[in-house]
Amino acid sequence: MDYLELNNIIKSSKNILIISHVNPDGDTLGSMFALYGILKNHFKKKCDTLVISKIPPVYEFMPFVNCAKTLENIDKSREYDLVINVDVASLDRICEAEILFHKAKKTVNFDHHKTNKGYADLNFINPDASSTGEVLFDYFETSDIPIDNDAAICLYTAILTDTGSFRFDNTGVKAFECAAKLVEYGANPSNIYKKVYESDSKTLVTFQAHCISKAKFLEDDKIAYTLVYRKDMEKFRAGDDCMEGLTEKLRAIVTTRIAFTAKEMKSGCTKVSMRSKLADTAQICAKFGGGGHKFASGCTIKAPVEKAAEMILEEIKKYDI
Repeated sequence: MDYLELNNIIKSSKNILIISHVNPDGDTLGSMFALYGILKNHFKKKCDTLVISKIPPVYEFMPFVNCAKTLENIDKSREYDLVINVDVASLDRICEAEILFHKAKKTVNFDHHKTNKGYADLNFINPDASSTGEVLFDYFETSDIPIDNDAAICLYTAILTDTGSFRFDNTGVKAFECAAKLVEYGANPSNIYKKVYESDSKTLVTFQAHCISKAKFLEDDKIAYTLVYRKDMEKFRAGDDCMEGLTEKLRAIVTTRIAFTAKEMKSGCTKVSMRSKLADTAQICAKFGGGGHKFASGCTIKAPVEKAAEMILEEIKKYDI
C-alpha cells in the first residue's frame, strides 16, 4: 500500500471530492465522512462529499452529514484535482458521477470488495478487510494520521454495519481490534448501535412486514425471495432506505440457505440484493454484471421483476446451496 504517494497527492491537491456508492449504506457513508473530516482538519484541504441517492435517516447522526452534496446540487462540469471513491466496487455504482471521476486529475479507490478490478490511478483494496472503514483505519494508522472523535464515530459505524453488528462471516480479529481502538478514540458503541439498529421508522417496519408476508420459498425452503413492486413502495410511501436489511431477514430464517429481493425500478430494470449462508453470491451476481462479497452481493438486470427473478432462480439452481 503506497500511502506515501497518496499523501503527496492529497497535499498537492487544491480541491478534492469523495464519492459514495448508489443507495448508500453505513460503510460507504462512514468511510466518506471519516475521510472528509481527516482531509479537512488534518490536511487542511477543501473537500466535497457526493452521496449518490438519499442518505437513509438512520445515518443522519454522523458528523459532517449536512455537508453532503447530491447529484442534483453538485456542479458536474467541475474538474477536481483529486476524486476518491469509497466502498465503490465498480464505476457504474456512482451513476452520473462518473463524469466527475473521469475529469479528475488524479483518482483514488478505497474498497474491500473482491470483485473490484482497481479502476483508479491509486487503488487501496483489501478483500480480507471487514469493510472499507477498516481499510481506511489502516491507512490512517499506518500514516500516523490522528483519528479524532468524529472520525472514530464514522469508522466505527462503517465497521459495525458491514459486519452486521459483528455477526457476519467477514468479522475477524482485525475488525474487533479496530473497533476497540475506535472506542478509545471516542466512539460510543451503545449510542451508535441505538442510532443504527433501534431507529427504524414505522414505514420501514410495516413495508418490510408486507414484503416478507409475500415471500416465496423453494427447494424445501432453502431458497427464499420476495418481489418488490413500485406500486407497493408508493402505497407505503417507502423510500429506498426501507429496503435496508430486508434480504437479511429472509436469510435469517433457519431453513434458508440463500435469499434475494428483486425490486422493480423506474427504468424498467430490476435491482437484486442477494444473501447466502453457503453459496458464493458474488459468482451468481457476476453472471448479470454485478458482484460483491461471497455471502452478500447484488446486481441490476435489464428485465421486468418477474422475469429477473426467474433468471436469478435459474442461475441459483446451478449451485450447491
